[in-house]
Formats: sequence, C-alpha cells, structure tokens
Amino acid sequence: MSIDEGTRRRVAELLGREPRGLREVAVRGSGGDPAVIRVASVVEGKPFPTLFWLVDPSISYQIDQEEARGLIKRLQSRVDADTALQGAMTRDHTAHIALRETYLSEEEREFLEASGLMPALAKRGIGGIADFSRIRCLHTWYAAHLVVANTVGALLEEHWAMELGQAAVLNVD
Repeated sequence: MSIDEGTRRRVAELLGREPRGLREVAVRGSGGDPAVIRVASVVEGKPFPTLFWLVDPSISYQIDQEEARGLIKRLQSRVDADTALQGAMTRDHTAHIALRETYLSEEEREFLEASGLMPALAKRGIGGIADFSRIRCLHTWYAAHLVVANTVGALLEEHWAMELGQAAVLNVD
C-alpha cells in the first residue's frame, strides 16, 4: 500500500520530522487526520519492532500528562498483583507479534532471516517490549489498542472514564 504525498506531509507535520518506514495510516480521527500510523518492521536495514505509532498530538499530549503523573507505575502495580491481567498482556503481545508477521514483505522476511535478526522481532511484542509483564510506554500500547484492542489500552480508557468521565479520547473512522 502506498502513501500519497499529502498524507506523508501531514504525518511529517504531526511527528515534527520526516516519517521513517511509513507504510500506512492505520487509524484516522473523525476529522480524517492520521491518528495512528503503521511502520515497516525493517527501517534503514535494522529491525523496527514498533508496528504502530501514535501521531495524534492531543492524545499524545494527554498520555504524556498521564505518564508524568505516574500512571504507568500505578497500572504496573495493578498488573503485578493480577495474574489474569498478566496473562492478558502476554496474549496481547503474542497476537501483536503474529499481526506484525502478516505485514512483513517477502524481502523483509528474507533479510531478517539471512541476517539472523528475525528473533529481534519474533520475541518483542507491542512497542518492542521483550518483557511481556511490563507496560513501559502508554503511547505504544494505546496506538496498538486503537488498531486491535488490548489490555493496557483498555486500562487506560478505564482510567480516563473514571478520572475524566470520558470513555475514549479519539473518535475514529
């Protein structure tokens, strides 16, 4: 799938730099602006395990604020105390790895296998996370959640609903 020049420029504006490995707009906001992009799994000859990238500035800012207020630590404590949440996160990562596999081109697959770099992707889940019990970054979890619902994205939306009376921060098309 190719990206038209207008979309590429808009994504560059949202990122504040030229996008590397841009493959598609995975989610658009209700106004049509890119909200989440899908990135190639090989960028500039190196494995790039972050499949989905959040580019919506208002959601990114809101998540920045939540992270600054310690939400990752609070959610991580919740996960650490709940084996069901731990299992759900492992399933999320495993499903994400399988999804990433479906996007690999034959050329990318051959490169990764020939160079011995396939494990760099095969063992890393959402946001390139290797430890499936850790949250690490709400931005990558939420970007992936907007494409395919996941545990941490649901916890974030639950937090927003309780704290802000807001079920979600993005109306998607």
